[in-house]
Amino acid sequence: MRAGVRRNASAKGHRVNDTGNTPADRKPDTFARPPLVRELLLVVGLFLVYKLGRQAANGHVDEAFRNAGHVWDAERAAHLPGEGAVQGLLLHDETLIHLANTYYATVHFPATLLFLVWLYWRSPRHYVWARRVLAALTGAALALHLLFPLAPPRLLAATHLVDTGRVYGPSVYGAQPAADSMANQFAAMPSLHFGWAVMVGVGLVVATRSRWRWLWLLHPAITLFVIVATANHYWLDSIVVAALLSVTLAALRLPRAEPVRPPQPWPSVVRQREHAAAYAAPGAHR
Repeated sequence: MRAGVRRNASAKGHRVNDTGNTPADRKPDTFARPPLVRELLLVVGLFLVYKLGRQAANGHVDEAFRNAGHVWDAERAAHLPGEGAVQGLLLHDETLIHLANTYYATVHFPATLLFLVWLYWRSPRHYVWARRVLAALTGAALALHLLFPLAPPRLLAATHLVDTGRVYGPSVYGAQPAADSMANQFAAMPSLHFGWAVMVGVGLVVATRSRWRWLWLLHPAITLFVIVATANHYWLDSIVVAALLSVTLAALRLPRAEPVRPPQPWPSVVRQREHAAAYAAPGAHR
């Protein structure tokens, strides 16, 4: 009888919703999904801030080329592998060059957007975390773009690298970097191409459980090869953004999921079990 009383007290202390199937304090992950309209406005707003911030960092041509020389010299002093060796792997095949240029031009934004959309629908808790990390990382990168304008290696004569986008196509940049109204060509440091790609790969590894989920890390690996081989970024651009992302991930940790309790039986079932236990107890028929 004591076990039955305990079960009865547990059933009374655990509220059941109107359907009787799910406890009221059970909070599936989908309950964490924020309102769609608000998120659309927020993401569009962040994108506009990103574009306006890059435009505000435009110009500063002399400073950008001066900083490029310093970065190039620092890489050589640190004995980092030459970007030219990576580009040499690309220049052997014109088809591969076109594929790399196309990857650089078309994958960056769509992949990040699809990543956020998928998380929003399938794992809202991970979506909120990923959106916050991407927003913080992008804000820090924009601040560096303003403080440290940098000409990419394809524009620095000392690198002797080929501007594969301009020579072979497709290219997302105008022929005159200083007069380019569509993109800031002097915002190489840090590389948001690589930073966003790493976050997409890491986010999908964390949010999924498939044995193949580690293959998502191919996206940042391919992106790193592409941005260096096409002479759009230095190694240091990727190193700096990786450091920024590490700090951001340490500061904005993924919140723990709410514990999901198993559904409790109907009260009538509990009463039936109590009566059965009382009937089966020793001495119940005496």
